[in-house]
Amino acid sequence: MKQLSYQEINEKVLYGFSKPVKAYWAVLALAFVGILIGVFSWGWQIATGLGAAGINHPVMWGTYLINFVFWVGIAHSGTLISAILYLFKAPWRTALARSAEAMTVFAVMIAGLFPLIHLGRVWIVYWILPYPNQRNLWPNFQSPLVFDVIAISTYLTVSTIFWYTGMIPDLAILRERFKGLRKKIYTVISLGWTGNASQWGHHGWVYILFAALATPLVISVHSIVSWDFALGIVPGWHSTIFAPYFVAGAIHSGLAMVLILLIPLRILYRFEEILSMDIFENVAKTIIFTGLIMLYSYMTETFIAWYSGNEAERGIFHWRATGPYAFVFWLMFFCNAIVPLFFYIKTLRTRLVPLIVISVLINIGMWYERYVIILSSPAHEFDPYSWGRYFGPTIVEFGILLGSFSIFFFLFLLFAKFLPTISMTELKEDLPVPRRRE
Repeated sequence: MKQLSYQEINEKVLYGFSKPVKAYWAVLALAFVGILIGVFSWGWQIATGLGAAGINHPVMWGTYLINFVFWVGIAHSGTLISAILYLFKAPWRTALARSAEAMTVFAVMIAGLFPLIHLGRVWIVYWILPYPNQRNLWPNFQSPLVFDVIAISTYLTVSTIFWYTGMIPDLAILRERFKGLRKKIYTVISLGWTGNASQWGHHGWVYILFAALATPLVISVHSIVSWDFALGIVPGWHSTIFAPYFVAGAIHSGLAMVLILLIPLRILYRFEEILSMDIFENVAKTIIFTGLIMLYSYMTETFIAWYSGNEAERGIFHWRATGPYAFVFWLMFFCNAIVPLFFYIKTLRTRLVPLIVISVLINIGMWYERYVIILSSPAHEFDPYSWGRYFGPTIVEFGILLGSFSIFFFLFLLFAKFLPTISMTELKEDLPVPRRRE
């Protein structure tokens, strides 16, 4: 990053607060239209029944569970960048961390909607929540679906507090910059921050505490999501590789989403001096690493299915690669394992257009990976008489998928307008201490 003064950092980070470009409002309006389409689609499903989705026997888990796993995965890379790299003192995380933390919070919130959407009659969720009640109806606490509720609510709580804690010093800067209603709001949420030595001491301890607490959650939460499948005896699901496999995939898709969010942010808010190409290149190198893990996971998973000698296990992997899901399977393999290897070419990982194109392809591949895993195994279980297939998402499911992405980008755009997307205080910590003039 170019050497900047404290004042220059404040001015550059807060540029978008006072002068959002016209493209910002156009994208915000487009995202709002997408939200309306998603709300209408969900309302149509509630009014007409779950038959509006493409779910059928024997594939009872459709795209709603695919989206759930996808959004939980997107949330993980935010914690990777903000917490794990903070503990390891990686210098290139500073400019990315705040936006990555916001991405985590928004993605987990959206993921939590999909079990409700999949439920169909959403109001009956009251009857299945695990809390003490006079009806003496208790869910099965050995079920991974109950694990999901506990893990994701914990992850959302810790991630939100971690995000907010790091933002408090910057909120105090906003409090001094604005007047009127915005000043009052920033005064309340900055919690009386004055920047004295005692506050900085407590802030440092709390921040590192939550970073250490959030780090194991990166591994635990998506491992628990993978147990939704691994604890079943369904061929293609019942595998011990699923926990590390899902965690690596989550980080893979999340890193790609970081580039998708921050490259337009760099252009719209003129962050060229802060979000430098060196930072994006480091993210691209990390994507190469996670892509190699995905390639190894695919090879290992296929080898174990062959080596096991289990006919049902061998059959599902052969069917995925050659059956009606073959195109989706090979698209998944290409986007997740082959496309990231293009980042070995320095020209591609140091240009904005190749960075964002490859990132989009990776997220397409990760969505289709969940598509293959969740839909193919129930369709091709042990009994050939009960075999079937999922014929594809309906227009209602496409509308809800569009709505979920629109909510995500809408929330991120609002965040970019009203809160600092880059930590000003952490950028200043990387500068040499200014000398007092004599």
